[in-house]
Amino acid sequence: MRRRVADTDLDVFPLALGTSMFGWTLGATAAEAVLDRYRESGGNFIDTADSYAAGRSEQLIGSWLRRTGSRDATVLCTKIGRNPENLGLGATGIIRAVEASLTRLQTDHIDLLTFHLDDRDVHLEESLSAVDSLIRAGAVRYLAASNFTAERLLEARVLAANGLPRFRVLQSHYNLMHRAEYETSLALLAGAQGLAVMPYFALANGFLAGGYRSRSMIAPDVRGMRIASHLTRRGTRLLTVMDRIAEDFDVKLATVALAWLQSKRNICAPVAGVSSPEQLDAVMAAATFRLSRADIIDLDRATAGN
Repeated sequence: MRRRVADTDLDVFPLALGTSMFGWTLGATAAEAVLDRYRESGGNFIDTADSYAAGRSEQLIGSWLRRTGSRDATVLCTKIGRNPENLGLGATGIIRAVEASLTRLQTDHIDLLTFHLDDRDVHLEESLSAVDSLIRAGAVRYLAASNFTAERLLEARVLAANGLPRFRVLQSHYNLMHRAEYETSLALLAGAQGLAVMPYFALANGFLAGGYRSRSMIAPDVRGMRIASHLTRRGTRLLTVMDRIAEDFDVKLATVALAWLQSKRNICAPVAGVSSPEQLDAVMAAATFRLSRADIIDLDRATAGN
């Protein structure tokens, strides 16, 4: 069931646990319950960032890894570049950010270090050179990019050809309601460069789980505004197709949404977060659920145009 991440030696469960809510809407007890359930269900791939809850997400994960003794069985991905204490991708900031993450995560290495953004104020060569020193020191194993354009990924590949670290993974905003950004340029490049793709916002902030059918159900906050943007004719059309598939196979809508992502080329592990251990069941079920070709076509047609 596990998948190899590009040409690395990392074997991961095909669904990464997103932890942006850890330390924010989920406290320590609730976060550890989610982590326990994820591990018990076969999961081994945790995605976090030094900016999530100002580092609190990493702290909670680190405490859990130490308590359970599961660090060696866990593939740990963390992102840097957006924490105000080490903002951007300058060499000094990268080194300090990684040192701080290692402390919070209570580990001596990060399996997959991700640039959380493309810092255009810093030469990419400087950023990659800093990571090179971290890889040589054993603090980082592999490198990933998030929110990079195809043009910048091409530039990074040229630098890698001259001996600097190469991106192995691309994190990109991609789901049934948000398709054009990835499918029009990044998908082709990911295939050409052999990048493993980790779609984030895989459930469109919860919209694709099917729990939000009207604006009256949505909280007036940033997440609610994102969900509300999907309450269109296109969104309603999609939910109708997803409802039919979910009923046909007796699965949850979240399972359908994640299975659609996994049907696409180069997708390694969508990133999905949950608010409770119980919500994980539908997420984890997507690892073994396969959509028929006809159902994939129906989903594609329902969301064509974005």
